[in-house]
Order: sequence, then structure tokens, then C-alpha cells
Amino acid sequence: MTITLNEAIELITLEADMLDHSEFREWLKLYTADSLYAVPIDPDAKVEDLGKILNYAYDNAEMREKRVERLLGGRSISAAPPARTVRLLSRYRMLETGTESCTLRCAQLLTELRQGRERYYAADVTFRLKRTEDGLRINQKIVRLLTSTEALTAVSYIL
Repeated sequence: MTITLNEAIELITLEADMLDHSEFREWLKLYTADSLYAVPIDPDAKVEDLGKILNYAYDNAEMREKRVERLLGGRSISAAPPARTVRLLSRYRMLETGTESCTLRCAQLLTELRQGRERYYAADVTFRLKRTEDGLRINQKIVRLLTSTEALTAVSYIL
């Protein structure tokens, strides 16, 4: 059965909710073992070039686990005090779909509250989702910030 838009939206909405509620250990389980999570500095960078350029994040499974340990363990300067976030997802578009995988793009607006200051980050997010024995999982997530002119500083969460 082909992966539907509703199925895909359900998974990425769950991911957003888990991130906003700091459920990082559970969040790790949403990804396939061979997945990639990337936030390129250059929003126009090609996916195939991300491993060769500087990124805000370029995480395989091991790096995502280390990122979660830093966030939860208080060993990250940027995580003290931790930010509260609310992300809104919209404008979902299925770019391709099949029975085993699909590619979906959406818009994300993330609001961060840290030390009494609000910041906003808009991004296009592209997900590649794969059907596994455990259900639909994220195989790739690329967060392309609308602007990279204001560098991310002291980020105490996962985009």
C-alpha cells in the first residue's frame, strides 16, 4: 500500500511534538539506523554535497545520540538554561511516494523562548520516510532555514 500524505503528516507531527516536549530519547526511535539529520548553513546546498560542506548539523545515528546526551546531560553550554520551543508545520507536499518510501516537504516555523527572549526560525523541511517492520520511520530530514544571515547561536534544542 502506498504511503499516504496523512500517514506521513502523522509521523512528522509526532516528531515535532516530541521535540517541543524534550522527549529526545523517544525521538531517536523515530529514525532508521542509516538515517541523516542535516541543517545546512547554505539553504541552497544540494543533498549530495552536504557531507562536503559546513552545516549547523550533519548527524547520523551516533551523532544524534551524542546530541541528545549533551542536551539531557547538561554538559552543553547552549543547553543551560534549556529553551522552550513550539514549532508549527504547514504546507505539506508529497514530492514522491511509493509502498516502501516517500519524500515530503513542509514549512516549519519554530518559536524559541530562552532567558525571556523569543526568536523565530522559518524553514523548509524535507523528509524522506521509509516503511519498516516497526512502522513508518524518518530516513532523512533536511532543515533549510529561510535565512542563514543570522547564525544560530546557543541552540539548546533540535530543529
